Amino acid sequence: MNTNENVKYFDLHTAGIGYLNRVRQVTPEEGTPFLAVTIAAIHGSVSNVQHTYFECGVYGEQAQNTVRELQPAVEGESKVLIGFTLSDLRADSFTFKQGDKAGETGVNLKARLIKIAWAKVDGEKVSIQQQRVA
Repeated sequence: MNTNENVKYFDLHTAGIGYLNRVRQVTPEEGTPFLAVTIAAIHGSVSNVQHTYFECGVYGEQAQNTVRELQPAVEGESKVLIGFTLSDLRADSFTFKQGDKAGETGVNLKARLIKIAWAKVDGEKVSIQQQRVA
């Protein structure tokens, strides 16, 4: 088996805008700790904005650095709006354990946050470092 062969992939990327929430370090029982966020993506008519929530692992140096720079604003309850690119979107089902929906099935949308193109904190554009391609 030749380990030097180039592995090829089909990429599925999702681009959008949304609010950055719940910046956190996740430490799984098995595996490597990773940076995670929740994105409340916005879509629909301006007069009737809809939100779709994505639970995301943050991958790539640029995205990780940008999320860490924005973390104090998120934790300070500022509105942090980002232009984002996600990859590897998938749905995971779960069962609600309590509340009005106890026993019902729900779905979490999960993805990898791989790029943040721009960011605004409380409506003010902030400078972010873009990843350079060699």
